[in-house]
Amino acid sequence: MNALSRLPLESKLLPLQPSRIAPDGSFAGYASLFRIPDLGKDVVEPGAFRDSLLRRGAAGVRLLWQHDPAEPLGRWLSLVEDSRGLFVRGRLSLAVARAREIHALMLDGAIDGLSIGFRPEKARTEPRSGLRRLERVDLWEISIVTFPMLPQARIAAVKACQPVAFA
Repeated sequence: MNALSRLPLESKLLPLQPSRIAPDGSFAGYASLFRIPDLGKDVVEPGAFRDSLLRRGAAGVRLLWQHDPAEPLGRWLSLVEDSRGLFVRGRLSLAVARAREIHALMLDGAIDGLSIGFRPEKARTEPRSGLRRLERVDLWEISIVTFPMLPQARIAAVKACQPVAFA
């Protein structure tokens, strides 16, 4: 076990804004925004996710409910760093009861947060401001959550599904 694997896993919460609706349970938006301090005084710098995304890809990052590894909701279709932040596209597995519940809550606007789960690999704290600048992180998961950490980040679209009948 190396020193990085002993570091605690951290989470950052971001709001989701339900908006446009269509049939497959997919959604897209920003899971992190660059150079904006969150409520925990962390600032993600451009390029912070690059190495992790190259190592893991979208398939290696879990889509969870409230950071609970026993509550997977679906999968990430794409995770891309752009000039603004970490843009994500995911799809809820609507065959899973919890995912259908979360999807309904997202559509109603009751659930409006995203949160990143990561280990910091390279960070520096500014003594005067107390801000921690995250220069490189190992991204493990992105969760849909109740309480977001960075109010400026918003989901761009949520797609709806037709009611599913189960026998």
